[in-house]
Amino acid sequence: MTGERWAGRRLTVQGWIRLVLALMALVVVVGAGVGAGLLQRTTSVTDHLLLDVEPAQTEAYRLQSALVNQETGVRGYAIAADRQFLAPYTQGREDEEHAVARMRALIGDRPELLGELETVEKRADDWRRTYAEPLMDGITTGEPRTTDAATAERGKKSFDRIRGASARQIAGLAAAVDEGRDQLDSARAFRDAVLIGMVVAFLLTGVVLTILIRLLVTRPLDDLRIATRRVAQGDFDHVITGGGPVDLTAVARDVENMRQRIVAELDSSREQREALARQAADLDAQAVELRRSNAELEQFAYVASHDLQEPLRKVASFCQLLEKRYGDQLDDRARQYIDFAVDGAKRMQILINDLLTFSRVGRVNDARLPVDLDQALGKALANLDSAVTDSGARIDRPDELPRVVGDPTLVTMLWQNLVGNAVKFRRPDRPPHVRITCERDPEDTGSWRLCVTDNGIGIPGEFEEKVFVIFQRLHSRDAYGGTGIGLALCKKIVEYHGGRIWLDTAYTDGTRFCFTVPSADAADALHDSTEDKALI
Repeated sequence: MTGERWAGRRLTVQGWIRLVLALMALVVVVGAGVGAGLLQRTTSVTDHLLLDVEPAQTEAYRLQSALVNQETGVRGYAIAADRQFLAPYTQGREDEEHAVARMRALIGDRPELLGELETVEKRADDWRRTYAEPLMDGITTGEPRTTDAATAERGKKSFDRIRGASARQIAGLAAAVDEGRDQLDSARAFRDAVLIGMVVAFLLTGVVLTILIRLLVTRPLDDLRIATRRVAQGDFDHVITGGGPVDLTAVARDVENMRQRIVAELDSSREQREALARQAADLDAQAVELRRSNAELEQFAYVASHDLQEPLRKVASFCQLLEKRYGDQLDDRARQYIDFAVDGAKRMQILINDLLTFSRVGRVNDARLPVDLDQALGKALANLDSAVTDSGARIDRPDELPRVVGDPTLVTMLWQNLVGNAVKFRRPDRPPHVRITCERDPEDTGSWRLCVTDNGIGIPGEFEEKVFVIFQRLHSRDAYGGTGIGLALCKKIVEYHGGRIWLDTAYTDGTRFCFTVPSADAADALHDSTEDKALI
């Protein structure tokens, strides 16, 4: 059994199939050769019997008949002394010669039969020489004579010897026929036995080969199928072992490697799932904390918009009342201190309002309406009219700006902050020149790219990220006013509308801020897709 397994593992399934076919072909070839030999032998025996022995037996009867005719003709001629009675004798001689020649050709390979033929011929010649020819020579035509008893007896004995030899010859040929038939029957029986044995051997070979294929190919395939199905049904720890031919062993090894890989991936997926579950729990906790924080932020916004500003207004109002009522009693330092207090209260109010505005972007202001950028720019410039007029700024704007989807108030605030900064951060030696451009975004044809360019003091490239951070200032409050929230507010507004904003550091003759915003069609498609996902 060990040798069979070793041999089975050395051959592939295709090799086993070829081996089985080769063995079957060998059995067929050997069977065909043996069958052909048996058929040839049977045919040879049959041909010898039918073409040689039996025709020779027939010729022996003809020879016997020819000799009898000769004896009849001689006896009739002796009685009647008429030569016409010699016709049977003459015809008998011809038939004898023909029969003898024919028999010699048929039984020339059988010495015993040929000897008997020669005996018949010799005795026939003796009969003719010692009896028939002298008798015929002594008869005168037309003079009948009576043969004496001694001559007749002598002729009878001589012809009886011929009869005995012919009978023995016929008996020998009959025995040869019987022997040939026995050989034919024996050959046929042997042929049938061999053919039956070949059929049995062929069937046994098929059974043995089927068993071998079952043991060495089919059973390993069944074992592999059962093991694979067991793993497929969830028993991932079941080890798949291979057996049988080398290719089945290789397949089992590959399937086992695949199982190990799947188990490893499942373990990794399980770990990731557990990690995701922990992250989901953390996110839920953070969401709860965020909702609490938002609630606190709402409360803070309410306090900042009402409770905090009221004391600041009182501080500023009473400081101004102090200056008005007791102004003549205060020195310059006291009036300076009052100015500081009033200015600080006002700046605190501005800072609170800016913080409220920043915190409400995307939370309080959540409108999704068609926005005409040109109209929003017009409102922003109207709000900046005094600053533009005082600075002598020149504003270049496109003849027509596209429509987008968003919050009109936030878009106006975006324009107002960008244009306001371009006017505020100007050079003292020349009036501000602000250029507003609009084009399709080369990186995203579904968005618009808008740029606000000025000829002001500019921003160094190393501050391109810092300028968008809340409360980050690049200049002192005395040089340029403000709370440091404007660009952070712009970034939040642009990102809320699905775009991006950046500082164009390649422009050095002032400052250029560019931002993108989706077109109205792209924004509608994005909004519809978001709603569809929410419904799903």
